[in-house]
Amino acid sequence: MARVIVESIYKTYENGFQAAKDVNFIAEDKEFVVLVGPSGCGKTTTLRMIAGLETITKGNIYIDKTKVNDVAPKDRDIAMVFQNYALYPHMSVFDNMAFALKLRKTPKSDIIEKVHQSAKLLGIDQLLDRKPKQLSGGQRQRVALGRAIVRNPKVFLFDEPLSNLDAKMRVQMRTEIAKLHHTLKTTMIYVTHDQIEAMTMGSKIVVMKDGIVQQIDNPLNIYNRPTNMFVAGFIGSPSMNFIKCSIISENEKQYLQKDKLKILLPKIIANKLKDYPHQEVYFGIRPEDIYDARFSSMAETPVEIDSLCELVEPLGNEYMVYLKTGNENLTARFDPKILPEIDKNLKINLDMSKAHLFDIKTELTLEQA
Repeated sequence: MARVIVESIYKTYENGFQAAKDVNFIAEDKEFVVLVGPSGCGKTTTLRMIAGLETITKGNIYIDKTKVNDVAPKDRDIAMVFQNYALYPHMSVFDNMAFALKLRKTPKSDIIEKVHQSAKLLGIDQLLDRKPKQLSGGQRQRVALGRAIVRNPKVFLFDEPLSNLDAKMRVQMRTEIAKLHHTLKTTMIYVTHDQIEAMTMGSKIVVMKDGIVQQIDNPLNIYNRPTNMFVAGFIGSPSMNFIKCSIISENEKQYLQKDKLKILLPKIIANKLKDYPHQEVYFGIRPEDIYDARFSSMAETPVEIDSLCELVEPLGNEYMVYLKTGNENLTARFDPKILPEIDKNLKINLDMSKAHLFDIKTELTLEQA
C-alpha cells in the first residue's frame, strides 16, 4: 500500500493562529498511527492537510514517495471517514457506498461485487436497501467505513469517527476498526481525543499539544515512559497523580517532602538526583501503582505512607479510592478485597519502581531534562 511522511509541516491561518508547528512523523506501510491530544491541539488540522482539505503553510507531505502538497484530494488515493458520517440522506446504503465508484465510471458488475463484499465484511449486507435515517449511529458509521473500503485506497484517514456514538457502541466499533485494519492490511491514520482509543487501537501514537508533537512511540512506551508531564497526565485513566516536592536529605537518606508528606527515595532514584541542579521536582505516580498496605501487593519497591480515605467509588472489579495525604490529594485504584472506610486513616504503599520524576522548570522527565 503506502508510506505516509509528514515532514516539518506548519499551518498558520490568516489571523496568525498556528494550528500546527513543525509536525513530523511517519506512518509506515500497513501501520495504524493514532494522532491524539486535547481539542484544539492540531491533530485534525494535520489530518486534513494529509487529505488535501487544508493547505500547508510550510513543509511537505509524501504518500507512497510522491510529494502531494499540490495534489488535489481526489488524486491522492486516500479515503477519509468523518465524525458526522457525511452520508447522502436521499440515497440508499448501497448507493452511498457505490457513489465514488460510479464517479470513477467503474463497471456496474464490479460495483455490485465490491459493495456486497464490503457490506458483508462490515455486517451490513442486510441493510443495503435502507436510507441513512433508518439506521442506528453504529450502522451509519459502518456505512461510512464501507464507502471508504470499496475504493481500495492507499491510505485510510479517520477523523474522530466514534465520538458521536454511545460508550458501548464506541467500544464495539473501535474493535471493528482494529479488526478491519488487520484484515485489510492498509495504512491507517486515526485522529481522536480519547486516550483509551489511542492506546487500544494504535501501533504508533503521536501525542500532540498546542500544535506541537510531544512524543511518538508505541502505546506501552508512551504509557510507561512518558517524555514529559503533559504526556504522563494525558495518557492513562484516571490521570497520573502529581505532587510538587522538595528534595531533602536526612541521615544519609533522601526524601521527597511536601508539607507533612514525606516519601523515602530508594537508592536507584536517589542516585539520579545526586547531580540534579534544582531543589524541587514534580513527583508522579499512577493510581494503579498505589496499594492498600494491609494486603500483599505487586509493588516492586513499596514505600509506606499514611493517608486519609475521603471517597470510595466501587466499580465491581476494582475501587477508585480518593485519598488525602498531608495536604495532597491522591487517586488510587484498588483491587476489590476489602472496601476502605471513608474518613478513616489508611496506610498505603507507593510502588517507587513505577514513580516518575519531572524537571521543575521544563516538566520533562529527569531522563530527558
